[in-house]
Amino acid sequence: MVIPTIVREITLSFEAAEEQPHFEITSFRVKKKIFVTMNLDRQHITIRLSAADQAMFSEYNSAVVYPVNSAWGKHGWTHVSLELVDEELLRALITLSYCQVAPKKLAEKYQLGLG
Repeated sequence: MVIPTIVREITLSFEAAEEQPHFEITSFRVKKKIFVTMNLDRQHITIRLSAADQAMFSEYNSAVVYPVNSAWGKHGWTHVSLELVDEELLRALITLSYCQVAPKKLAEKYQLGLG
């Protein structure tokens, strides 16, 4: 189980990342764009992935990583179970989400080693 402080530590380690409220949950943004939301009541985070990454990770373990069950899911928004994910996978998923949303110059700093 990953605790919220680890999610914060990972998300805020990216350049220009900041934490802000998003309705009743917490969001992490880069240049005003959300790349992670954290819903502690449901024990998951929601991230933005490319369609290919979403399919690959969901196929790998759909109990841990699965598309949002709405039109948002078709646009790459993906839930990650904080109860089941390990820290290494969590770090990789949040990095992918940051790189999906961040401006190209910022994303390039973190893409090395991802693929």
